[in-house]
Amino acid sequence: MFKKLRNRFLIVNLVSISIMMLVAFATIYTITYQNVQRETNMELYKVSDFYHSPYNSSKMPRGEDGGMGTGSGSGSGSNTGASGPGSDSLPSNAMGGDNGGPGGDPNSPPARSVSFMIKTDNQWQITDTHSRFDMDEAFYTEALQKVDRDKVGDSERQTGQFALDGTDWAYVVDPSGDGHMIVFIDVTAQQGILTNLIYTFAIVGLVMLIVIYFLSRYFANRSIAPVREAFEKQKQFIGDASHELKTPLAIINTNADVLLANQEDTIANQARWLHYIKSETERMTGLTNDLLYLTQMDDSRSTMIHAKFNMSDAVESIILPMEAVIFEKNISLDYNIEPNLTVHGNSEQIKQVILILLDNAVKYSGPKGSVNVTLQRQNNDVMLAVSNTGEGIAPEHLDRIFDRFYRTDSSRARKHGGHGLGLAIARSIVDQHKGEVYARSVVGEGATFYVRLS
Repeated sequence: MFKKLRNRFLIVNLVSISIMMLVAFATIYTITYQNVQRETNMELYKVSDFYHSPYNSSKMPRGEDGGMGTGSGSGSGSNTGASGPGSDSLPSNAMGGDNGGPGGDPNSPPARSVSFMIKTDNQWQITDTHSRFDMDEAFYTEALQKVDRDKVGDSERQTGQFALDGTDWAYVVDPSGDGHMIVFIDVTAQQGILTNLIYTFAIVGLVMLIVIYFLSRYFANRSIAPVREAFEKQKQFIGDASHELKTPLAIINTNADVLLANQEDTIANQARWLHYIKSETERMTGLTNDLLYLTQMDDSRSTMIHAKFNMSDAVESIILPMEAVIFEKNISLDYNIEPNLTVHGNSEQIKQVILILLDNAVKYSGPKGSVNVTLQRQNNDVMLAVSNTGEGIAPEHLDRIFDRFYRTDSSRARKHGGHGLGLAIARSIVDQHKGEVYARSVVGEGATFYVRLS
């Protein structure tokens, strides 16, 4: 059950984080893509405006070499195509350069990457080309075929991208009355940025998911630990409660069978069977009352009324009535109560804690033992200590004696009566008062229970 709970937690956690990572990565990629596209379009428009500028037109008489050695034209040869500036006026660097920079060629397109231009007529036949690098006519033809002509309008610029021979190109089509001018620039580097971004996201995302899986598994185990502990305690509680109820029910059933088997006998002759039934009924009543009290304590933590009361008087009010009982058991009682000590809480509940600890000390003090009760102030708190002589409590039991139904020795506990809920009730009350209750013991010498309240 807990393994399924942990796996469900892991799946929900991983799916949630994966969706958030996917949304974050998609957002970052979309923003980066839009920025790259915006910069690419700005570069395209800048180069296109250069070819449209009057200065460039005056430097590009028809029939001259377009910087690649030839001017290409569809069906008209180099003598009929309009070509760009002569090759002797073009810079030879592969990355171009801004025409406005120091030493730059004013006839070069202001591109930071490789670019070229194709002019066509209305039937998309090449009439002129221009590039600062030598390119084959077949390359221009292939590039022109990659242009999406269906989206080209009569007046608006149309942009697009394509891959050719392992290189990514972006283009802009400028319609004119007698044809089209298409400007191309190399955007391989920009596309590489986007591709690397995808790979980076994939690797980072995978690594993060692996790390998150192990972190989620660790925290899932820690998260379900309290649930597992509560479940185990609930199972143990049900088992202990069933065991406690099983014995008195068996005794009641047996004695009832005896009564039924001797129906002709008088009640007086069968009184002892009735006393057994009554005794076990009272035992079950005490057990159920204690269980109900613990439940009510858990449900009424915020509704219990607390006020200042005299703790010294509360301790004395419990000790004095029990002196006779303690004397009859041949147990010596010694107490030292500092007067007029006050605490904030519910006096009746604190009296119940005192009674539980004192009764517990008397039960397990041993023959001719002694019980000692002290109440004194420690700093800003009030400390109650109830100690007894006897066998004491082994160290492995000290942390668990306040658990419900827990007994260090079941046979000895049954001989002394009770069902293992007294100390659990005491701890619940002290916890409700934001105090502290604990025990110290030396095996063979006795034990001391401490209650600290403020």
